[in-house]
Amino acid sequence: MSYLRKGVTGEPVKILQAKLGVNADGDFGPGTEAALIAYQKKEGLSADGVAGPDTFMQMGLSELVLLAPGASGTTVKKLQEALGIGADGQFGPGTAKAVAAFQASHGLDADGIAGPLTLSKLPAFASVISPAQVAASETSAPAAETSALPQTDAGATPVKAPSKSIWATIKGWL
Repeated sequence: MSYLRKGVTGEPVKILQAKLGVNADGDFGPGTEAALIAYQKKEGLSADGVAGPDTFMQMGLSELVLLAPGASGTTVKKLQEALGIGADGQFGPGTAKAVAAFQASHGLDADGIAGPLTLSKLPAFASVISPAQVAASETSAPAAETSALPQTDAGATPVKAPSKSIWATIKGWL
């Protein structure tokens, strides 16, 4: 799953910072954290200073959404509802299996991780993830430095992502 928090660096942080209107230096420091908390409070989100799928979707940064085992929240619940499975908002093995089956049936890489391309194929997300956003996320950022890796849940399995994609960076964090 993709979460941006204090201490993380790289292109996804620059994208978040630009949206928050702070110095887009790619270093998630105290200023970015404070701006994010203020945004989260204003929007009625969990004001924890961590940008995850729900914050990204609220901000219109769907190109940063990456739903994988361990993710939780309203965006995961929306995904589960769109797939027609039990919607508890927790991305577990059943959700991963349903995502992989959906991906396989739509000619996508069936990795069980829902990024912008997978989400754009679901009618529930089509209105918030445009083909232009998907195309941009597939070709934009080079991989970030390994020092920029965020913490992940214990037991997370690394996933190989295609090159020349912001998802190569984000999936590499898993």
